[in-house]
Amino acid sequence: MAETTAPYGAAPPPSARKSVNLPRLADMRARGEKIAMLTAYDATFAAVANAAGVDCLLVGDSVGMVCQGLPSTVGVSLETMRHHTESVARGLQRVQGAAWLVADLPFGSYQQSREQALASATVLMQAGAQMVKLEGGGWTTETVRFLVERGIPVCAHLGLTPQTVHALGGYRVQGKGDAAAALLREQALALQDAGATLLVLEMVPAALAAALTRELAGCATIGIGAGRGTAGQVLVLHDMLGMHLAKAPRFVRNFMEGSGGIQAAIAAYVRAVKDGSFPDDALHAW
Repeated sequence: MAETTAPYGAAPPPSARKSVNLPRLADMRARGEKIAMLTAYDATFAAVANAAGVDCLLVGDSVGMVCQGLPSTVGVSLETMRHHTESVARGLQRVQGAAWLVADLPFGSYQQSREQALASATVLMQAGAQMVKLEGGGWTTETVRFLVERGIPVCAHLGLTPQTVHALGGYRVQGKGDAAAALLREQALALQDAGATLLVLEMVPAALAAALTRELAGCATIGIGAGRGTAGQVLVLHDMLGMHLAKAPRFVRNFMEGSGGIQAAIAAYVRAVKDGSFPDDALHAW
């Protein structure tokens, strides 16, 4: 049976789409269809987000801030990530046309050695993740290569890297100025060459994110606070539902406003990503 397709502005119903995998994500990137990613931390929200047409679900270490009330993601443990990854994976087992499941390697679980990263990634893959995400460039390149060579898909993360927020001096825009932009570009190309197939770009200038998206032919960029020129977008679930313990970043849109409920709000987010109406580049003039 041929796979049902839908225009970019509307996701196919879950019953009509096949489960998302790496070849499908690569095809979306090649065709210019935007990838809609959203965080999830439990089975119910995973199933609801999937039913709304989300392409990728990220079990983010943001769980520490939005669910545990921590001041940053630094305090999140590997055991916490394993628990929430299992929960989200169970939610996706109950649906058709499942989203691609990515899980964050938390702070301290991959910095010591490539072997430590493999052991930590194994925990999350056995919990149900289909890909792991790690932060930073430079030293992480060989870790990415090590994992990919052993059959573990990797999503990289550059720009604002929350696990190193203290070293960065706070939640600041990254990649401003020629030198910083050149370094970010060098790191992105190295991560692609090492085998990363997704790359989150967080809080970098929109023009830089768009340029990197054009240059990275084999790696799909996922923006958050990086303008609409990326291959896809990601938001924290609670942020896009207007639920905050602290002030929301200015690039976030509250999709609950005017919606008929949570699933409708998530579906509106997916449509807005697909048709390019989210994000608003005027809010990314870093």
